[in-house]
Amino acid sequence: MAIVDSHHHHRHKSHSDTKLFTLCPFWQSGGQTSSSSSSTQNLHGDGFKSKPKTVSSVARSLLPPRRRLRLDPANKLYFPYEPGKQVKSAIRLKNSSRSHVAFKFQTTAPKSCYMRPPGGILAPGESLIATVFRFVEQPENNEKHLDQKNKVKFKIMSLKVNAGIDYVPELFEEQKDQVTVERILRVVFLDAEHPSPALEKLNRQLAEAEAALEVRKKPPPVDSGPRDVGEGLVIDEWKERREKYLARQQVEAVDSV
Repeated sequence: MAIVDSHHHHRHKSHSDTKLFTLCPFWQSGGQTSSSSSSTQNLHGDGFKSKPKTVSSVARSLLPPRRRLRLDPANKLYFPYEPGKQVKSAIRLKNSSRSHVAFKFQTTAPKSCYMRPPGGILAPGESLIATVFRFVEQPENNEKHLDQKNKVKFKIMSLKVNAGIDYVPELFEEQKDQVTVERILRVVFLDAEHPSPALEKLNRQLAEAEAALEVRKKPPPVDSGPRDVGEGLVIDEWKERREKYLARQQVEAVDSV
């Protein structure tokens, strides 16, 4: 079955996919989420089956794949088991190659899962912690199901790119013969009420990811010269608001003529 980007579904205005990111409003609160949600991948059912392959891709598939990314955890996504709640997992991606590498997430459950960031580019040796959000359904009975059969899977793909290029999800379509499947990740639930090494590591990674996000959110330092920086920022913001207000008034005046 073909792998389909959710932004491709949006072009067809599929009713189900138009609600893709409206189930959990929190998903849209992140700095990157609203702008990059269109690149989240959707794999319906057994969507991990690949498209018909070219001769060159078949030849490549016979060779062991060359890993471009080092993942930690290597092949699992750990989530605290909290039924009825939005829970988070984390995974570190490190570019272990000598080239710039684009990465991209796919999931079999785009309506209940969201990745931040869903894709990006890493320089050689660069790493980041990606956060994965997931809504955990209530079990049919009230028993815990830490070992419940989990059909939700995540795939991380990589692509060698030139330095200086901006990330767009379409890169993976344009050069699909060069795309490597780095890993298919299995979901593992952790007992949120009992400490464990895996849970402690998850909490450390989540804290590190949040700290990195806060740093990215901060505006770059403003060179205000001899003036007080705080006052300068207030004045600049006030000027910007007034200019926007005046511009809006002029547009409304033109429209009313």
